[in-house]
Amino acid sequence: METTLRGVGVSHGVAIGEVRHMGTAVLEPPAKQIPADEAEREQGRARQAVEAVAADLVARGNLAGGEAQHVLEAQAMMAQDPELIADVDRRIAVGSTAERGVYDAFAAYRALLANAGEYLAGRVADLDDVRNRIVARLLGVPMPGVPDSDEPYVLIARDLAPADTALLDPTLVLGFVTEEGGPTSHSAILARALGVPAVVALPGAGEIAEGTVVAVDGSTGEIFVEPSQEKRAEMESASAARKAALSAVTGPGATSDGHKVPLLANVGGPGDVPAALEAGAEGVGLFRTEFLFLDDSKQAPSEEKQVEAYRAVLEAFPEGRVVVRVLDAGADKPLEFLTPADEPNPALGVRGLRSLLDHPDVLRTQLTALSRAAEGLPVYLEVMAPMVADRADAKAFADACREAGLQAKFGAMVEIPSAALRARSILQEVEFLSLGTNDLAQYTFAADRQVGAVARLQDPWQPALLDLVALSAEAARAESKSCGVCGEAASDPLLACVLTGLGVTSLSMGAASIPYVRATLAKHTLAQCERAASAARAADSADEARLAAQAVLSGE
Repeated sequence: METTLRGVGVSHGVAIGEVRHMGTAVLEPPAKQIPADEAEREQGRARQAVEAVAADLVARGNLAGGEAQHVLEAQAMMAQDPELIADVDRRIAVGSTAERGVYDAFAAYRALLANAGEYLAGRVADLDDVRNRIVARLLGVPMPGVPDSDEPYVLIARDLAPADTALLDPTLVLGFVTEEGGPTSHSAILARALGVPAVVALPGAGEIAEGTVVAVDGSTGEIFVEPSQEKRAEMESASAARKAALSAVTGPGATSDGHKVPLLANVGGPGDVPAALEAGAEGVGLFRTEFLFLDDSKQAPSEEKQVEAYRAVLEAFPEGRVVVRVLDAGADKPLEFLTPADEPNPALGVRGLRSLLDHPDVLRTQLTALSRAAEGLPVYLEVMAPMVADRADAKAFADACREAGLQAKFGAMVEIPSAALRARSILQEVEFLSLGTNDLAQYTFAADRQVGAVARLQDPWQPALLDLVALSAEAARAESKSCGVCGEAASDPLLACVLTGLGVTSLSMGAASIPYVRATLAKHTLAQCERAASAARAADSADEARLAAQAVLSGE
């Protein structure tokens, strides 16, 4: 009998197939004591396992490339964290085996994060995966992982670690469903990069029996268990029509009546450029430069290394627009040379621009590198600061850009409600705004973007969030300046129409989403988008807002 479940759709497309569950294994080692003379040998075993797992993660990243590579390299750094390794050594020195020492050290760190309420708790799934890989290697047992199957299937898991998601074979994994996660979790971001339909934050997904046929709609978040032939035909027809519409629309982003909405790509470095070009991106709306800094958390990359990485991206978009976000460190991206180690709540502490203003040499070097990288190129370089709270922040950043001799537009990210509320004031100091809807939702609703239990509050359709977008766009229009969106909200084709109706002037997203957004915008006029935006803002919940906008755009 057909039943319908609803999670959070995070990657477009339809997948119909039999369920396969992610393999599981009991990886808690026994708590037994070792003689003191075996401690040194056990410490050596632990270090070898750590290094082997880190090397494997880096190798997987090299194979995957793009955004996945940056995520996996960050995981490798997590495995080699000096404080964790020191804790493992201490536990072994007082009698733990290598595997038990690793297990308990990671457990202590995990509990510390959870009890402190830190933003880093959003990376618990990544931490658990690193621990499991090290312990499995020490125990000599297989790692839980993607099932072995010769036939295509829909994968169901409690959560997917980046190392698993990055190397999914799209010819076998038709789509995936997870019980945990949110729209901005690593698994969601990597699913969009792979172009695999995905639904996250679906409680009880693990109870769907192995071999059951399900139909997954990665756009709506709906899961149809044992769908009827009629439902399958309906979804397959809609999927085919969607693909045909995608291939039929090319060129710059615009509404059906010619209102231009540049469609840009979010990138983490040169490795993400080919996919952006293939998707027809008109430039880069968010160049996340922190991935370059995460290669070594102990010191900033040299100016020469930065110039090389920046120029590779800038050269790919001759006469296009490239918006670079300066280093956004802190919270889930700590750097030893930059971020405080003892903050009780890093998400509400010294992160983003705050860190850079405390370390002006790091900011100056980055701005100088950007200036050098753009020399002689016809690209339109724009540079923006993360976590701008008010006009004073914006002025400090603009002053730093001018002092570095940067020939570019200076902008501010709107990720804090105060910035949206005082957007017109901020625009007295900078030339454009860019809305980071992921963090803006997190700070508006006090909802960690990685916690599945509060995923509904991370839904970019929340009317309160749309109100803040509207405030920012109205301020930009009043100052004759631009206001783009570079958060994951831009990747939702229907919401892209609403954002356009709110007055947003450009949309930046993962490359895989650009064709969907381009095709949907091309079907509607600006007036329709504006009416849909008004209807969404008048709603009282995210679901109501989505349905209200859909009704307007479908002519109901």
